[in-house]
Amino acid sequence: MAVCYLGIGSNLGNRRQNILKALQKIKALKDTQIIKVSSIIQTLPQGGPDKQGKFLNAALKINTKIPPLKLLRELKKIEKELGRVESVRWGPRTIDLDILFYGDKIINRKDLVIPHPRIFERDFVMKPLSEIA
Repeated sequence: MAVCYLGIGSNLGNRRQNILKALQKIKALKDTQIIKVSSIIQTLPQGGPDKQGKFLNAALKINTKIPPLKLLRELKKIEKELGRVESVRWGPRTIDLDILFYGDKIINRKDLVIPHPRIFERDFVMKPLSEIA
């Protein structure tokens, strides 16, 4: 089992409900247990188009046997199931799921970078993460 930290955010629709639904779907993943979930905080969007709604953000700690690339695919599947539509970079979204850390792995691929490259630049990641790490 690997200890992983995930970031979660939403700024479209019922943001809190989107996060809770995503947590349920992550909890239902095979060989995965949610260990801890941070508080949900409201933040201003960083980057992306103007006039986006505020985000709700949280972080969670999980144990999983799912390898990193497969976990990424599972998280993208959850995003799609919850209505996320790929549009402009850092644009509004119903749900955003990011792998922040995966055990002690360092991965640098076009489709996956772990640790997440902008963790330390973003209070909306660091505040919830520091609460559970």
